Amino acid sequence: MRILVVHNRYASAQPSGENKVVDQEVELLREAGHRVELFERRSDDIAARSLPGKVAVPLLVPWNPAVRTELAARLRTERPDVVHVHNVFPLLSPAVLAACADAGVPAVATLHNYTQVCPPGTLQRDGRPCTECVGRAPLPAVRHGCYRNSRLATVPLAVSLAVNRRRWWSGVERFFCISAAQRDVLVRAGLPPERLAVKHNFVPEPGACRTGAGEHLLYLGRLAEAKGVRLLMAAWDELAADGGVGVPLVIAGAGPLEREVSAWAAGRADVRHVGLYDQAQCRQAVARAVAVVAPSTWLEAFGLVVVEAMAAGVPAVAAGHGAFVELVEDGRTGLLHRPGDAASLAACLRRITAEPDRNREMGRASRRRYEQGFSPAVGLERLVEGYRTAIAGRSGGADGAPPVANGNAGSRRGTRAGRNGGK
Repeated sequence: MRILVVHNRYASAQPSGENKVVDQEVELLREAGHRVELFERRSDDIAARSLPGKVAVPLLVPWNPAVRTELAARLRTERPDVVHVHNVFPLLSPAVLAACADAGVPAVATLHNYTQVCPPGTLQRDGRPCTECVGRAPLPAVRHGCYRNSRLATVPLAVSLAVNRRRWWSGVERFFCISAAQRDVLVRAGLPPERLAVKHNFVPEPGACRTGAGEHLLYLGRLAEAKGVRLLMAAWDELAADGGVGVPLVIAGAGPLEREVSAWAAGRADVRHVGLYDQAQCRQAVARAVAVVAPSTWLEAFGLVVVEAMAAGVPAVAAGHGAFVELVEDGRTGLLHRPGDAASLAACLRRITAEPDRNREMGRASRRRYEQGFSPAVGLERLVEGYRTAIAGRSGGADGAPPVANGNAGSRRGTRAGRNGGK
């Protein structure tokens, strides 16, 4: 097949699982013999813009007419079989869907988070679950300044969700949800289930699996409140006060809490904050881990680091909600702690390190789970199947925008299906 991948790359200063997924899918498709081209924008390029150019960026979030013209021309020239849309924020906008319609090329879209029903895409506010905008106009998000704690910054996202809802549902043949848990949330929000297919992210073979008991517990990801970093620090302090667990905690990543994490780890023998790792260092760190820790307080739509641990034969300790419940079989491939509960997380970390034989059994079970559900072969099959469905037009045509009904937020039909990648 001829495939055009559309993606606004996240800033390189912080790790992006979404960027990684896009790159891995492109490589997988090319290795399988498909012709894949890219239509990209990079958030890194915003810094090099003139002051007027930077000021104009929020105005382009709901609609970028230049992108529509450029992409439509390219589609007419190259004539791909399908367009695969990932993130369109902030430089692409849903105008990419109009370009696909202009050129008569079917589009699929991967939903990497919850931006179809929530401006920042997290379904969380002030560290707690929030569904105020689900099933209604996204005015609460503006009122609370849900994106970057700023009402002004939230406005373009809210406008985009409100005005582009019908564009998404008329312009996309197939939506890929990256977990059944994510799909369930969207269906409960009123989005038509026939448009939402589950396609888990795959993980390439890591090239190295754990061979011993492991040397450390590993947190690998963005240093942000929603990822449970403060919760992890509180749980670790509780363990340290009780004598520790015999292995250090390694924290790899960058983000808004980096200074706080660095100050907390400074001078401690039981914690190492190592900053950003490259891909090779990430693979090595995972393969040497007793367990990978994923204590997110928000409802993760997938949880890539958990599957990367599975691939290396390493169990995970994860929050017992969102996609983690789907990925981690509690007591078999890892442990699930009560979401937001530092004492529960501490107990799981103590248990995962105190039973080395059981830990190794979990690691082997994790590897089997990876081979059966998250390998490149499985990922390629599901990806191509989704493309063929879109090309055949079996998803219901162009009149699939869900109606709006009165009632409470849980029963209203979704009022919009906003842009991907709201972070």
